[in-house]
Formats: sequence, C-alpha cells, structure tokens
Amino acid sequence: MTKPRIFLAHTPAMLAGYYGPRAVAALRDIAEVVVNPTGEHLDADALAVHASGCAIIVSDRMTPGPASFFDQAPEDLVAFLRCAVDIRNVDVEAASRRGILVTRATPGFAASVAELGIGMMIDLARGVSAAAGSYRSGGAPAARMGRQLQGSSMGIIGYGVIGQHLAMLARAFGMTVLAYDPHKTIADTDVRQVPLERLLGEADFVVCLAVATPETENLMNAAAFARMRPHAYFINLARGNLVDEPALAAALDAKHIAGAALDVGRAPDQMPTAELASRADVVATPHIGGLTPSAVEHQAFDTVEQARAIFAGLDPQNAVNLEAAARFARFRQSRGSESPPST
Repeated sequence: MTKPRIFLAHTPAMLAGYYGPRAVAALRDIAEVVVNPTGEHLDADALAVHASGCAIIVSDRMTPGPASFFDQAPEDLVAFLRCAVDIRNVDVEAASRRGILVTRATPGFAASVAELGIGMMIDLARGVSAAAGSYRSGGAPAARMGRQLQGSSMGIIGYGVIGQHLAMLARAFGMTVLAYDPHKTIADTDVRQVPLERLLGEADFVVCLAVATPETENLMNAAAFARMRPHAYFINLARGNLVDEPALAAALDAKHIAGAALDVGRAPDQMPTAELASRADVVATPHIGGLTPSAVEHQAFDTVEQARAIFAGLDPQNAVNLEAAARFARFRQSRGSESPPST
C-alpha cells in the first residue's frame, strides 16, 4: 500500500517553536511528510497548491482554513488537523460541505499558562520589570512598596483547565480565589463562584481566561474596568478580542486600575498591541503562554495520534465534524478498514 502524505503548513519558526523535531519524526514514521517549502504563512490559494497529493494537512494557528480553501482543496485531501485548540479561523461548515474532516488539539498548556500568570502577578505587584529596566538603562530605581500574593484575592474569569490550575497555584500562595463562569457549577469548595460584577469589585488581581466567542467580545469594557479597585491589576492570558483596548488604556490613564499584564492582544497572531505593550504600567509578553517544550509537544503529538488513527481507519480524537466527513469515510473504505462501532 502506498505510503500516505501529510502536509505540514508550519513556517520554519513555527515548526521549530510550535511543533518540534520529535513530533515531525513521529509523523515521518507513519507517512511521507511534506513541509511548507515557502518559509511563509500560506493563504488559501497557496495552501491548495502546496498540499496537492496530501491526505492530511497539519496546520499551525497562523494558517487559516477559510471557505475559499476548502472549495478548492485537492480531491485527495481527507482531513485538516489544527495544531491548536482555537479553530475560529477554520470554516468548519465549508469543510463539512466538501466532506473534509476537521480536528483540533487539546489544551496541554494549562500549567505553562497558569505559571506565566503567577509570574505576571508577582511582576506587577513588586515592580520587577520596571526596576530591572531602570537598572539596565543606567538608572537607579526607587524602592517601592509592593503587594504580596498571600492574603490577596484573585478573580478568575473563565474556570476551564487553565483557570483550575491557576486556582490551585493561587491557593498554594495563600490567596483567596473567586471565579466567574456562567457555563458551569464549580464544585471546588476552596473557590468562591460569584457573579462577574462581584468578582471585579473584590479581586486584587483579575485574570481573564474566558473563551473567545461573539458573546464575550469586549467582555472587559469600560464598565468592567470601572468596577475594579484602584489598586487592582488586570491580566489577560486568553484572547485579545475579550478586551476593549481603548477602555483598558483609559482605565490605566485615569488610575482606575493599578496596571495590567498582557500575553495576548489584537495585533497579528494575538500579540499584544504596541500601544499598550509599551506603557510603563503594562507588562507584556509576545503570546508565550503555551510556549514551553511540554506544552508544544502535547498539541503536536495530538495531531500525530489523530493522523495515526485516520490512517488506521479509526475515528480520531477531537474531531469536530466527523458525521460530515464523507471523504474520510471513503478513505477508510478504500484502505480496507472500518472504525469500531460506537459505544
């Protein structure tokens, strides 16, 4: 049987930083791997051309899957595997119309993102970046009073896997943990589930971890920042479109909040915007929350196992449109395999 082909859409930088050599080697064990030869992120037309002859595309978060791609996708394309949790730039409906399977990765970055959040809180509360920057520029920063985490309160907006891990770390620091999540009932008795308005009004550190949906667009707006305490800090580890950035800038200008830390924003690839990142009262990092070897490999190996399952004729984990994946059904039949009956 001819060895199937997989197209890796990652640029060299994304391949090295967000996939890794071990995962590439694992893919090569099960298929012929074609790596994006351009060194650039591919648009719909280029992706269709370069993925010709491949049964599977593994895409990084910067490679979209719009309707214009799926409408011209090579006939032998069976599946589009996203090496990320976020598939908002993948048109699943268009893929389904063409019978192409779409999958996503699982969030293996809970510890990585949560630890960054703790680091950002300490940085904000103790002025670490500001002092270090002053020393590096030849200055002598003044010693200023800080805030310790023990005895402070953290408010977590969105109590998913990252929020749960962050709550565990916060409790280890001796913090009171408040959480707002309208989609679940929190069973952890050490976490106080409260309405958003109360969380904003009581927390010393407000950490945004909500899922980005049309309903949560600009969740943190002028009214939300106005409810926060003047000494409180805002940390965004989720998605840039959850925050009304002019409202955040205005809240900082008016000293309605004490500072902010941002790992995400509305710049390309969810990076913090320069206008906010350059402020003295903001600590910003370039979307590195999940950028640790273990977190990156977790998602990369999700796609490896999905590809392995597809080539074995089995339903892959975390498929989002399996019932509409007619090409996968035909592919499975052509390879003489059938998935086990559903239980």
